[in-house]
Amino acid sequence: MYDFKVVIDPGHGGDDPGAVANNTNEKDLTKLISDYMYERFKEMGVPVAITRTTDETVNPTERVNRILNAFGDSEDVIVISNHINSSSSTSAQGAEVIYALRNEDTLAENILNALETAGQVTRTFYQRRLPSDTSKDYYFIHRNTGKTEPVLIEYGFINNKDDLNRIKTNYKKYVDAIVDAVIATKMGGSIPPQGTTTYVVKKGDSLYKIANEYNTTVAELKRINNLTSDLLTIGQILLIPSDSTSDSDNQTYVVKSGDTLYSIARKFNTTVDNLKKLNKLQSDTLSVGQILTISGKTSENMPSTVNYTVAKGDSLWSIARKYNITVDELKKANNLTSDLLSIGQVLKIPVQNELPPENSENLTVYVVKSGDNLYKIANQYNTTVAELKRLNGLSSDLLSVGQVLRVPNNSSTTFEYIVKSGDTLYKIAQYYNTTVDEIKKLNNLTTNSLIIGQVLQIPKK
Repeated sequence: MYDFKVVIDPGHGGDDPGAVANNTNEKDLTKLISDYMYERFKEMGVPVAITRTTDETVNPTERVNRILNAFGDSEDVIVISNHINSSSSTSAQGAEVIYALRNEDTLAENILNALETAGQVTRTFYQRRLPSDTSKDYYFIHRNTGKTEPVLIEYGFINNKDDLNRIKTNYKKYVDAIVDAVIATKMGGSIPPQGTTTYVVKKGDSLYKIANEYNTTVAELKRINNLTSDLLTIGQILLIPSDSTSDSDNQTYVVKSGDTLYSIARKFNTTVDNLKKLNKLQSDTLSVGQILTISGKTSENMPSTVNYTVAKGDSLWSIARKYNITVDELKKANNLTSDLLSIGQVLKIPVQNELPPENSENLTVYVVKSGDNLYKIANQYNTTVAELKRLNGLSSDLLSVGQVLRVPNNSSTTFEYIVKSGDTLYKIAQYYNTTVDEIKKLNNLTTNSLIIGQVLQIPKK
């Protein structure tokens, strides 16, 4: 997928503590940063190695050997050496990035800019020469690492309490920013422009599939990526327009593997603090599948909503009909700019009450009793566990006594059928022992045309 590799080098270690100040050893902080960085690159699928995993003494020769032995001496190997700066002045602050004489400054500049975007004070990116031979790099991590592309990152000053506190508090945010910057630089040439994020093309992807997943259009993807055809290659980096947000409506996001508050905030052009405040989070920890409110009013000011997870065959029309709302209301509640949905997408459904009234035409309510389970209730109401979970926005099979569920109304003389690829009115009528005219009359159809995802009422026989 990626045409580069990364070797992470936690500065110092063992008998070499590095800089020491404010009850902190540089070697401990660089290992903390490096361990997290290693995991983040690994999660992103980037080939990655690390020079030390314990508090051990690694001399310069051994450190260089470990770097060169990880993926070989090659220009496609990036070396990230993590350090904490020190100064005789306690007022010195900010991050620096030093790059090798043999390399261009693009990566170093992008890393420094990313750290600034993540909230760290920044100083400069530069090269440093050996005073005794100015044709050589000052630092051995640049000088002796062959053809690789090494960058030495000084995250801030250990003897400045404010700078040190920023690093300790925000190091994950800083690392997330650096990982994004490295991938964007090596795969796309620069950090994505504001208002966009990046996507790495995987096996089986198409522009249509990606556009569907990110609520955009094929035309828009081609425009912002300057594509002249629909052909994609595995590992190709695409710019994806970040979803627009609104001050008046909430927008939700389902946490995926590899997500962090920083990467989500960057994707939706907001801040980590904003996300934490909106979601009442006490820490930066996220879990896969967690639903976050991205922007807008707090839930106390919003109409009552329930979550609905899009399933195969769903359309905005079928979902809106199920919850007795309009397509426009559904699109407004979720800041949707098109009718495209993707399986697994979580929608906010505005409802006047938590559940439909008992005299609803197609739904009624059921109060969970001791001994109930979804399978038992589904059997009782001639439906399926999957349908009950869809109707009630359930993510697990767990129920609690007294819980109120939506269930299909058994008194109805019809049931719902979702049109699939290849369906015709004649084929459906034959299968369910009814007639085309009866289906058309029940559904107020004026033609025989059907669309995939359309929900039909079928008479019970």
